[in-house]
Amino acid sequence: MTRGTPKAEITAARAHISETRRPTVAALEAILQTEHRVLDHGFVRVIDYMGDDAAVVQAARVSYGRGTKKISEDRALIRYLMRHWHSTPFEMCEIKLHAKLPIFVARQWVRHRTANINEYSARYSILDREFYTPAPAQLASQATTNRQGRGAVLDDEQAAHVLHLLRDDAERSYATYRRLLNDPDDPDHDADRTGLTRELARIGLSLSTYTQWYWKTDLHNLFGFLRLRADPHAQFEIRAYAELIWDIVRQWVPASCEAFEDYRMNAVSLSAAEADVVRQALTGTAMTRPRNISPREWSEFSARFGIIAT
Repeated sequence: MTRGTPKAEITAARAHISETRRPTVAALEAILQTEHRVLDHGFVRVIDYMGDDAAVVQAARVSYGRGTKKISEDRALIRYLMRHWHSTPFEMCEIKLHAKLPIFVARQWVRHRTANINEYSARYSILDREFYTPAPAQLASQATTNRQGRGAVLDDEQAAHVLHLLRDDAERSYATYRRLLNDPDDPDHDADRTGLTRELARIGLSLSTYTQWYWKTDLHNLFGFLRLRADPHAQFEIRAYAELIWDIVRQWVPASCEAFEDYRMNAVSLSAAEADVVRQALTGTAMTRPRNISPREWSEFSARFGIIAT
């Protein structure tokens, strides 16, 4: 896996057609083995998948075949399952992706532990000289109200300075990495010097260096990943991957995605105290902050519904 999978290998994989008795999804079959570009050097590629919307229905009914003959009935059942937080039927669908991503994005991504991952081994192979460089529009100061968020975008002069520092640091750390390896393909190779083992030479690399992995997960846990990482509050870089994956998943299981959008991604949840306030408002009682709701929570509650609550 060097600089992505070789084009000849991808072409051969896309040209290979296998007969199967398992259900397939035409939209996903059409994009198998296709690299979808992300950020400056990254990509996501669908390697394989299992199941479809009908598999969710089949698992819920523990039946043989592909669900009812009426699509509307299958859709209604999927929405019921999502609405009532059933999980195992959605676990019957799986997808395997090949992703190329900066190391710091991978370290966020791997927090979603309910998946199978096999990452490019820098103990075995030499990493490519490829680093993530943010676009100027993504360079911002630290937010004052969010300890893990971005504030105002840097001006042109500041952005140019930051980009210079980032590129210089990545280039220098990679040059050191290659010198430590004393790789014969490196221009600075010294035939009289012994190189350092790869597992130690890598430790000084920048987190912007690109890595690759195969990532396989089921639909239930994939929805959990998308709910957090495709959210507008997620870090831009991992959100770029999540939004691309979300587009792929909508082609794969459209009915399940529709239910997920309605009951998870675009839904609004209420605490017991907030629900009591809503009940009171429906009877004509003024919406005032109860003592068991903090000012910050009350502000968030008001923002969810676009109202001014006292």
